[in-house]
Amino acid sequence: MRFRRPRRWADLSRLERVDLYTRQSLHLVLWLMCLFVLAAVPSREPLLWAGGLVVTALGSSLMNAVVRGYPRIRPFAWRRAAALALACVLYLGLVAVPGQGQVAGTAGVLVAANLAAALGGLPDHRISLGVVLFCTVVVGATSANLAAAVSGVVIGVLVVFTVRVSLWLYGVVSELDEARQTQARLAVAEERLRFSRDVHDVLGRRLSTIAVQAELAATLARRGDSRAADRMMDVRQVAHDSLAEARELARGYRPTNLSQELEGARSLLRSAGIDVGLDIGDVPRAWHEAAGWVVRESVTNVLRHSSATVVRISYRDGELRVENDGVGTSVGTVDGTGAAAGTGSGLRGLGERLAPLGAGVRAGPSGPGRNGWTLVARFPASGPVSASAAPAAPARTVTPDPVDPAETAARARRSAS
Repeated sequence: MRFRRPRRWADLSRLERVDLYTRQSLHLVLWLMCLFVLAAVPSREPLLWAGGLVVTALGSSLMNAVVRGYPRIRPFAWRRAAALALACVLYLGLVAVPGQGQVAGTAGVLVAANLAAALGGLPDHRISLGVVLFCTVVVGATSANLAAAVSGVVIGVLVVFTVRVSLWLYGVVSELDEARQTQARLAVAEERLRFSRDVHDVLGRRLSTIAVQAELAATLARRGDSRAADRMMDVRQVAHDSLAEARELARGYRPTNLSQELEGARSLLRSAGIDVGLDIGDVPRAWHEAAGWVVRESVTNVLRHSSATVVRISYRDGELRVENDGVGTSVGTVDGTGAAAGTGSGLRGLGERLAPLGAGVRAGPSGPGRNGWTLVARFPASGPVSASAAPAAPARTVTPDPVDPAETAARARRSAS
């Protein structure tokens, strides 16, 4: 209950909408109940109505402060509580004490209802019990009969229960939203960790070999040994191999499987509380890897940058479309040539990877009110440029040579001697 609300309902997140609905519903129930109680009195006494409206306004103000701080008790709005207490005492003294019958009972019910609504949101059962007992005493004393005391218990329990349950439901929604965001962050962090492990495993030994061979070449060069040039050529070859492996890592050194990417996207988005719709036709086999890139980048953007609740992935007539209903922070836009604008690097990189293949990607706001986001990748029917220019090489998994740095250093010392 601590959000600064935008002006439009469409700009609110799901949690902010629940916050607004819960708070406004509690105020609406309190005011409707008090107005109904006042309207039930046949005599229209100005003091009864004026005092009742003042007490309701102060009770609504204190309830708003308690709801905003939920589930914390401190800091407590003591000034608002003191103003409400003073207003209740004056109201009872000026209306209930000199009044008789229904007028006095109405004043007691208004005071009990407002105190129960204002303090019912405090997450302390002792306070709730005290509020119910106070409502019983006030209603029973102002009405001067046992049945009224029972109605005071009912009023206190009903109002406190309504407030507590509403705030409890909001707390559950808040925890679920936080869990969804945590799930999205963990998914991104897990992918980064996987990539860092792959970089360490694949390139670590290569770089150790480069360091040892470069040291050996330097030693041979100082001695004027002609073998130094050969050693530097070895360093050059290892560096080229490392660069090729780094490129494979950046592209995803395992062959991209479109079916696995789609299933992984469905599972990941659903675990983050997002509905997923798949309507994938017959994607040409030559475009499976590129389509997998698009799906992977789109899902990452949805998790990191949007407040989407629904994602649709479809393929028709050479176009792969990924649509969601919740625009988040800017992730940049890409035109059909692969040129990127904005601050996002993921879409820029995707456009740069698709452009050499003859494909294009564009993205931007869409839907009613421009509150959605659509990414469209266009794949020519002729297939990727590289695939049409030369026969496709079979995909393979890059496995680094098992080079032991200690063994390499020993060989280097033997060669130098």
